[in-house]
Amino acid sequence: MTKGTLFIVSAPSGAGKTSLLKALVETEERVRVSISHTTRPKRPGELDGVDYHFLDAGHFSEMVSAGDFLEHAEVFGNYYGTSEAGIREQLQRGDDVILEIDWQGAQQVRERLPGTVSVFVLPPTPQALRQRLSNRGQDSSEVIERRLAEAREEMSHYAEYDYIVVNDLFEQALGELRAIITARRLSLPVQSELLRERLQALLA
Repeated sequence: MTKGTLFIVSAPSGAGKTSLLKALVETEERVRVSISHTTRPKRPGELDGVDYHFLDAGHFSEMVSAGDFLEHAEVFGNYYGTSEAGIREQLQRGDDVILEIDWQGAQQVRERLPGTVSVFVLPPTPQALRQRLSNRGQDSSEVIERRLAEAREEMSHYAEYDYIVVNDLFEQALGELRAIITARRLSLPVQSELLRERLQALLA
């Protein structure tokens, strides 16, 4: 049994998932966000091994053929994937690892690692989601409408997840994410492994 737990966190664009996970990692010990492999070009300020593991399409294809990825997908002409070996190494160290992936990636991961815990982050209302997407100030109204349609498709898969967190009040949503991690750490499968020697001594 691994010492850490793999968590999937999914959400539609505009739900605030990235901000929540950034705050969670900064304040919670032994929690790491997985670093994906990608074929997309490195952007200014990005670092290999910190933001992403950057590689060319040929290398990515070789890893796919070798079955190295827990999940992988094409997004706007670029490929993204999660290394299974990298995840297992972190879990064996005792870290809890979070994957920021969509519902399709989540399905792939559940098939290969059934003990994964999954969380879906929702915006409070359709109006709030539209406002958050509009507040970015980068997209045209047509792009915003497309993103809203994509968000509805993403949210329709909420029932496939173990937990739902509504990101209305940020601190409350952050606290709920922490509670999910704490509950998992206190669960019987995790505690019985961590406390094996103590339990044996208590029952001797």
